[in-house]
Amino acid sequence: MNSKSSKTIKITLVKSLIGTKQSHRATIKGLGLRKINSTSVLEDTPAIRGMIQKVNYLVKCE
Repeated sequence: MNSKSSKTIKITLVKSLIGTKQSHRATIKGLGLRKINSTSVLEDTPAIRGMIQKVNYLVKCE
């Protein structure tokens, strides 16, 4: 792979999943987040950005 694709995004779950849509819960699980304040470091790809956009009210990005 190319060494330029090493850009990452750090995502933290800051709100509870209680009362959220099932598809949003599945997206959070797909991002590798479980409990509140759990953090995941992922590659910065358009697919990941789209997932973050979908659940932006539940997560914090750095």
